[in-house]
Amino acid sequence: RFQIQRGKTDPTSYKSLGDCFRTIFQREGLLGFYKGIFPPILAETPKRAVKFFTFEQYKKVLGYTSLPPGLAFAVAGLGSGLTEAVVVNPFEVVKVTLQTNRNAFTEQPSSFVQARQIIKASGLGFQGLNKGLTATLGRHGVFNMVYFGFYFNVKNILPVNKDSNLEFLRKFGIGLVSGTIASTINIPFDVAKSRIQGPQPVPGEIKYRTCFKTMATVYKEEGFLALYKGLVPKIMRLGPG
Repeated sequence: RFQIQRGKTDPTSYKSLGDCFRTIFQREGLLGFYKGIFPPILAETPKRAVKFFTFEQYKKVLGYTSLPPGLAFAVAGLGSGLTEAVVVNPFEVVKVTLQTNRNAFTEQPSSFVQARQIIKASGLGFQGLNKGLTATLGRHGVFNMVYFGFYFNVKNILPVNKDSNLEFLRKFGIGLVSGTIASTINIPFDVAKSRIQGPQPVPGEIKYRTCFKTMATVYKEEGFLALYKGLVPKIMRLGPG
């Protein structure tokens, strides 16, 4: 929600993370926090399968090149992220559309109905179910590149602990730092994706059309920090994950 809102001029603008929680609860009820939950659930299994399977395949192919192992991990991560983005983008379009619906949870259409409405109105292309694909490619590509590159390089440097509990904490700590750094670096793509896939400021007029142009518009109109809207909840979600 932070990423979608359009600065202080947005009449539905949230003042802080706490204000966001309070406003959603007051206006949309407890179930308002779970809007758009079904598309991510449907996408989660194929998303994870594609991410890790393709990462291993790209890593094997890069093993035949002269790239240093550390760089190969990052490039393989980039490839897996780009492949993953193609799979999840349609689900993201449906999810964002549902989350921007300010009606009560019980009043909004189901995920399947919403998907049919998008296809009927705009088709399957870049104005329809695959809207914002470039920004999604950037979001997942950059995240996986940083995450896998950092995780495996640091994991190979830090010594393995014989104690299973300490070894778990070592891996969890590396993963937490990796996820936090990756989330911080890729969030401008996430903001651009949310603006493109979310409702436009003026109905019938497309303001947020392409990834980098959207970033430039957000920066020009709302400042540099607007490209990092939603960073705290994003880290809370993806860091531990």
